[in-house]
Amino acid sequence: MQLEFYGATGTVTGSLHRVIAGDLSILLDCGLYQGKRTESLERNRNLPDFAVAADCAILSHAHIDHCGNLPNLVKQGFAGNVYMTPATRDIAALMLQDSAHIQEQDVLFLGRRAQKKGQTETYEPLYTVKDAIRSLDSFVSVAYGRTFALNKRVTFTFYDAGHILGSAMTLLAEKTGHETRGLLFTGDLGRSNMPILRDPELPDGADYLIIESTYGDRLHEPRESMDEMLAEEIERIVRTRGKLYIPSFSLERAQEILLSIHQLERSGRIPALPVYLDSPLAIAVTDVFRLHPECFDGELTQLIENRNLPFFTERLVKVHDAKESRRIMQLDEAAVIIAGSGMCESGRIRHHLAYGLGDVRNTVALVGFQAPFTLGRKLKEGQNPVRILGEEIETRARIVSLEGFSAHADRNDLISFVERLTNKRELRKIFLVHGERAAQEDLRDALRERGIREVHIPEQGDAFDLN
Repeated sequence: MQLEFYGATGTVTGSLHRVIAGDLSILLDCGLYQGKRTESLERNRNLPDFAVAADCAILSHAHIDHCGNLPNLVKQGFAGNVYMTPATRDIAALMLQDSAHIQEQDVLFLGRRAQKKGQTETYEPLYTVKDAIRSLDSFVSVAYGRTFALNKRVTFTFYDAGHILGSAMTLLAEKTGHETRGLLFTGDLGRSNMPILRDPELPDGADYLIIESTYGDRLHEPRESMDEMLAEEIERIVRTRGKLYIPSFSLERAQEILLSIHQLERSGRIPALPVYLDSPLAIAVTDVFRLHPECFDGELTQLIENRNLPFFTERLVKVHDAKESRRIMQLDEAAVIIAGSGMCESGRIRHHLAYGLGDVRNTVALVGFQAPFTLGRKLKEGQNPVRILGEEIETRARIVSLEGFSAHADRNDLISFVERLTNKRELRKIFLVHGERAAQEDLRDALRERGIREVHIPEQGDAFDLN
């Protein structure tokens, strides 16, 4: 096998790698690069030739930074199959159409703004909703634990990564003569003992490992601490009659926050108050969850069997249309507003923040990783004012970070996973992707201290022979 890295090198976005096994070219993920607008458009539009010409693609999960450029890939001529788990197929169908819709709306907004300024510049989305729907014809579902043959020599098997609904580690195996070599790609690796999903599995047969490193230099707060911190922030906005804005990824994070509020209410820890799920995508994703009990852990399965609906708080309001979204901005009562996107780069959360950041009664709770140059990262780092929808907005609201809700493995989780893999079979090489440089270097050094010497941090375009 040969391995080449193109995306998610030294950063946490735009996942895209290539494996060459004999005459077979395989893509691992094809995600959107997210960051500065100009750089993002340039990288996303200009896919490498090898990606378009690949024989097939394997998708780890349905987050946009892993799947979001698939419609563009197909649009440019990719004709192979895209393999994923059944849950990922259902979620990605929603995510890609939503991504396309947001792009179409952004183009309309930019066009109107240019017209008002007397400019003649035109804008085109990376892909349209029609392109997103067309890409679904390439999707092929493969269940966890079912070994699938790509040809006579190469197979792959999905294992539960425990990150989001349907997320999978991919074990690629190539048989040459009497020897079989295995390459394990974690995608994004989840945490153990988290609500909703099963713990990550531990596959057999890995000789080489590509592992994410998002939190390679940090530890998460215990999950129970996050529930308590969330309860404290809710109590605060009850006292101030303010709003708690939660910019949330529509997939997994929104459902986890709803589950936490549900349990805090049932235990009497917080009063019942209006909770607005202001994201049509999150609403649709929550409905899809019920279709995939094969991904649930025992606790969630028991809640559902007891008809204790885990994603519904006492006063949950699902907000579908933009008119209702604008109405709740002006409500003069304590409320929780959960809206996409998780890094505040698109979606309805930007409108809520533009309206509410200037009010000292309000709080913004960041519940996931914030990539560089995103609005979420600027808020986290205290930049003030911030630019939203073309306007400079002064921040008076409270900004808090609740990263313990993260679905990513932290430093100890990652080290433990590698050590347990090594106990099964010695790893010949490890490659760290999907992390900022400081996190990768810290994790690399920690693994080397534990006697694992062949730990690499690839740059974009780096290629390795797996021998």
